[in-house]
Amino acid sequence: MSRIAERFAALKGEGRGALIPFVEAGDPDAATSLAILRGMPAAGADLIEIGMPFTDPMADGPIIQAAGQRALAAGASLAKTLAMVRAFRLDDAATPIILMGYLNPILSYGVDRFCTDAAADGVDGLIVVDLPTEEADLLAPAAAANGLDIIRLVAPTTDDARMPIVLNGSSGFVYYVAITGITGTRSATSADLADNVPRIRRVSDLPIAIGFGVRTPAQAAEAVRVADAAVVASALIDTLAKNLDELGRARPGTVELVLDQVRGLAEGVRAARVPA
Repeated sequence: MSRIAERFAALKGEGRGALIPFVEAGDPDAATSLAILRGMPAAGADLIEIGMPFTDPMADGPIIQAAGQRALAAGASLAKTLAMVRAFRLDDAATPIILMGYLNPILSYGVDRFCTDAAADGVDGLIVVDLPTEEADLLAPAAAANGLDIIRLVAPTTDDARMPIVLNGSSGFVYYVAITGITGTRSATSADLADNVPRIRRVSDLPIAIGFGVRTPAQAAEAVRVADAAVVASALIDTLAKNLDELGRARPGTVELVLDQVRGLAEGVRAARVPA
């Protein structure tokens, strides 16, 4: 059983949902992003997504786009992202790590080499935003050979006929993109979630994580009441960005501000299913 499956099974046994916070590798520099990553489990992260910086992040809103640009300007690369995971694993062998990004950097790195290195460095799953199911053979065989989960994205516009095709061969969990559009721009309504999460459950037994619009503890709590996990990205990156100095460097206390926000989100998630 993968680390992702083990974590969701443990949380199911506890009767609670998961918090999945996001950190952009190398934003605003390698040391700061690693410090945030290392602090997330103690702050309440159950799984963690790490963004792989890319020059053309088509699904990302302006907040995460800016994070990627800061990271790239500071020298971020796919190799350095893997080194970040490797450094994290020196102290944490339990928290599942998912890399989220785009196909082009993986192709440039070399698919087989990337999957081998990612698994060796401690990555558990991959979310490749621009990899449709019909082209999954570009990545899926190498990922499977190295024990990496391929996590698929499902959107409100994914109809019932398309859903089984999208989820064919997926593992780890299903990432429900709760809005139509780019990240961090608005939030899904309760009605949207109530309509669409059951549609996914009819097709897949995998846990469902809700992202692309979860910003507050209340929204994270709502997400885990109807699904299995809440993904929070833009809200955390926004806090980081607002606490950089005029040269784009993290101010003293910036890391702790982000981790405090993770703690608040974790409290929301943990209280979400407590009986009244």
